[in-house]
Amino acid sequence: MKNIRIRHKDTGTLLAEGPLGWGITPFEGNLYIARKYLKTDRFRMNYVPGLCIYKFLYVWMDLHLDQGQRSRNLAWMYWLPNPLLPFIWFRVAVPRRHPEIQIEEY
Repeated sequence: MKNIRIRHKDTGTLLAEGPLGWGITPFEGNLYIARKYLKTDRFRMNYVPGLCIYKFLYVWMDLHLDQGQRSRNLAWMYWLPNPLLPFIWFRVAVPRRHPEIQIEEY
């Protein structure tokens, strides 16, 4: 089983770490992180809504860093998710290829 570690590239802040699969689920080029594997409490909803026609409604999340810095719209969470996709339910999601994110598989 592969594990994955997700960091904020500029600060080295550990965002998530856990098993690739149900714990941290890859789907459509994104990583959906179960709460158990989040290693930071610095994600905050910014209440900017979004809509995916088949995954339904989500809100964008900012990553709050030290000295008041903020990485805007770095993640999102489905707050009204499609019931047929349980691996996205109320999980923080990040894009796999975001320039501010570093991903290590081991």
